[in-house]
Amino acid sequence: MLNIHNLSVSFGGEYLFEEVTFRLNGGDRVGLIGKNGAGKSTMLKILAGEQEHDEGQIAKDKELKIGFLKQDIDFEQGRSVIEEAQQAFTEIKVIEKKMAEINEQLATRTDYESEAYSKLIEDLSEFTHTYEIIGGYNYEGDTEKVLLGLGFKREQFDKLTETFSGGWRMRIELAKILLQNNDILLLDEPTNHLDIESIIWLEGFLNNYAGCVVIVSHDKMFLDNVTNRTIEISLGKIYDFKKPYSQYLELRDELREQQLAAQKNQQKEIEHTEKLIEKFRAKATKASMAQSLIKKLDKIDRIEVDEDDNAVMNITFPISVQPGKVVIEAENIGKAYGENQVLEHVDLLIERGSKIAFVGQNGQGKTTLAKIIVDEISYSGNLKLGHNVELGYFAQNQAEYLEGEKSVHDTMVDAANEKNRTKVRDMLGSFLFRGDEVEKKVKVLSGGERNRLALCKLMLQPFNVLVMDEPTNHLDIKSKNVLKEALKKFEGTLILVSHDRDFLQGLTDTVYEFKNRHLKEYLGDIDFYLDQRKLQDMRAVEKRDEVKVTSDAKKSDSGKQSYQDQKKIKSLKNKLSNTEAKITKLEKKLKEKDTALAINYEETIARTGYLENYNDEKQELERLMERWEALQEKLDKYPV
Repeated sequence: MLNIHNLSVSFGGEYLFEEVTFRLNGGDRVGLIGKNGAGKSTMLKILAGEQEHDEGQIAKDKELKIGFLKQDIDFEQGRSVIEEAQQAFTEIKVIEKKMAEINEQLATRTDYESEAYSKLIEDLSEFTHTYEIIGGYNYEGDTEKVLLGLGFKREQFDKLTETFSGGWRMRIELAKILLQNNDILLLDEPTNHLDIESIIWLEGFLNNYAGCVVIVSHDKMFLDNVTNRTIEISLGKIYDFKKPYSQYLELRDELREQQLAAQKNQQKEIEHTEKLIEKFRAKATKASMAQSLIKKLDKIDRIEVDEDDNAVMNITFPISVQPGKVVIEAENIGKAYGENQVLEHVDLLIERGSKIAFVGQNGQGKTTLAKIIVDEISYSGNLKLGHNVELGYFAQNQAEYLEGEKSVHDTMVDAANEKNRTKVRDMLGSFLFRGDEVEKKVKVLSGGERNRLALCKLMLQPFNVLVMDEPTNHLDIKSKNVLKEALKKFEGTLILVSHDRDFLQGLTDTVYEFKNRHLKEYLGDIDFYLDQRKLQDMRAVEKRDEVKVTSDAKKSDSGKQSYQDQKKIKSLKNKLSNTEAKITKLEKKLKEKDTALAINYEETIARTGYLENYNDEKQELERLMERWEALQEKLDKYPV
């Protein structure tokens, strides 16, 4: 399908990759991985024919069709969603235009017997035949199917593309590529800006795709779910294994261990041979043997161990000062963009130390609420920050705020204050900007490198509540893992807007789903949330009418639920949780005493006050059980 042989690309005299060889076949779903700046996007551009290479050859089938989803999408303004999606059908559109022109001529001309008129009819017949063969009568229906599959509603088809967020524009571009019936799909970070539901849809599509797919992604779970082959670009070389990402890592580690063991054994053999040479050189009778050993040593093919680029960021997020117990109180928050009401009657109470994930479809208000919390946009309702709260904010497009003409070092120095200006070089070093790299201009950095710089810049300000909107976009997998570990150790309050399931796993303890202008709380991590959503979807299939009534009732109730009610619910849940903990502790204690009585009844019961204490604890357990029931009854009176 596509052969790449001895491909080399260099920048500024240094090779990005050198003499790289591989082949892409039908059915391959390749995860193209590597650190930020390793050359992944460059490789995709070369495969797509959008960038020249320095050396090597690329051979491909004559009729091969390649679709390329880039990170940066540039739409022509003034087109609707359906019009933009139908740009996929270039050939159909050209023939459609020619047929319209011929039909117009046939309707206006009167020289029916002329040769020119007959030629028009012949041309129309040929165009009509071609139009039918290439799917001219089906493309409008196919476009609608794909757009609906990607989450668009029919009433959105005629809306202008510029009125949609980046994630929705990415879906339109994706729809175009999927409609083109390409042989090879080149997808550069397709999950950036996509919500979790869209990612799951895309996984399903790609798993059923018959052609070849090459994906640059830093979403480990997405790669594991979709790919069957991994190509890593590292230190100018490639490592190619027919395994998805996680299995590839295991295999590569095993291979490296084997290489190290083989190299160690070979080194022992070489050292032994060198000792013999030195020994035989001293004796005239053994000189020929020494020469023979020297020749043998020269012929040995030295085993090399694959280099591994293990440089990672070194991050810690210290809290500035200890805030009060409640860090954010929001009541009746609303926000509209023109006629589009994004949030309505939102109440929120966030306590110190909470680890929260905002999830939901694009355009449902996740970023909007994050901006409201950090006071970046206007809104209706009341929002109050708690005592001593200091906010840190990492925006979704944080890297775009960096000035392209400034150097990495100057970007940091200009943002620093007198206290931390002297630490700038050390901070940049911990974010992998070392030596001459700090003098690079921002505009030449890769997407991941810009994100790293934006994270480093964030560290210049004090905070104890951290709001992060899609912080993992463009970050390589190793950098994401380092960031995740740093956030796990962060003792402050964390609010994360993210679609990255692997990143969110084990990082947050509460999920807020944004849907239909409201929030729904799930007291658990991302796996718990997805589990609950799956159950709800199954119920919806089995009991559509019942679920509709229930959800309508809940929607109505949530609209009426007051801020005071929410505080009471929070208080009841805390009391219920504390009571459950006491019950568990007491039950364990009583179980131990029951065991002691069963082993040696007489000796145990003879202990002073043992029986009285045992009975008191049994009564206390009954009292706690009654309290638990009472609290649960009170909680059940409130809508979920």
